[in-house]
Amino acid sequence: MNRYGLAAALALALATAACTGDPAPSTGSGSAAPGNTAPGDASGFYVDPDGAAAQEVRKLEGEGRTEEAGLIRKIADRPNAIWIGDQDPKDRVAGITTKARQEGRIPVLVAYHIPNRDCGQFSAGGAAGAQEYRSWIGRFAEGIGDRPALVVVEPDALAHILDNCTQGGQAGERLDLLRNAVETLKRQPNAKVYVDAGNAGWIKDPGEWAEPMRRAGVPQADGFAFNVSNFFTVEESVAVAGRLSDAVGGAHYVLDTSRNGNGPVRDAQGDDAWCNPKGRALGTEPTTETGHERVDAFLWIKRPGESDGECHRGEPRAGDWFPEYALELARNAR
Repeated sequence: MNRYGLAAALALALATAACTGDPAPSTGSGSAAPGNTAPGDASGFYVDPDGAAAQEVRKLEGEGRTEEAGLIRKIADRPNAIWIGDQDPKDRVAGITTKARQEGRIPVLVAYHIPNRDCGQFSAGGAAGAQEYRSWIGRFAEGIGDRPALVVVEPDALAHILDNCTQGGQAGERLDLLRNAVETLKRQPNAKVYVDAGNAGWIKDPGEWAEPMRRAGVPQADGFAFNVSNFFTVEESVAVAGRLSDAVGGAHYVLDTSRNGNGPVRDAQGDDAWCNPKGRALGTEPTTETGHERVDAFLWIKRPGESDGECHRGEPRAGDWFPEYALELARNAR
């Protein structure tokens, strides 16, 4: 599938929204009613009214801090991916996809529950074992049903295979689990699936990645995701992802542009390079109009303003709202 295929899927979701019989899900959050979409967003992707950024806007407006609220709206009013790591994902995925279809939009979901997730680092967790994960991804797929969704499969899971995270045969098991996830999700007729494949700083030899990507199911998916939760520019990412694409038969891909407005921190080492680095900015807003033949979409897969982790500096836990960082990203946006 190319970017026109994804754009067509977005158009179809809009055209069929009024024809669905989906009941409105109960969120209990006082969020905007179905059909209320973010002002200025024309991407066709779903805007989460219950995300941390939206909650922060409501808080700031209630406190009369209108200037800061306006800055955070740069995040809250744009489509952000919704990360799913719930023990049983079915109901949450069903609620999101139902509401998105009512609005004629496609949600971007991240499946994030692979065993030994994040190699036990800041985002540690995941399923207890292979069979539990297979059941989990099956429930995730059931939650999608026949509704449109774009799913990014397991950020960092493939990349960690090549940096000694998986030992003693675990690499083979993980590749099998990723492929099973692709096959399971692709049975849903309106699911678009992209397997995460790292970032431009992680990949030294694209040829080394070709066989793991094939074994992980990239050829059976709609492509791969790149630069998730990282900061490399579009140009840097396309240069490396294009070589990965060549290595796996011209696969298409999506790029995370959520925080790459100022590119990465140059010459930084360790956590300082990727964990809430200073001076970063929001990047290109989500769109299928990428200007690159194999790039299906620019997406905000990492939710801007949510922490990368404690970073050994006492910052918020991974995935928790980090208000100062969110404001910095928004202020630095071009």
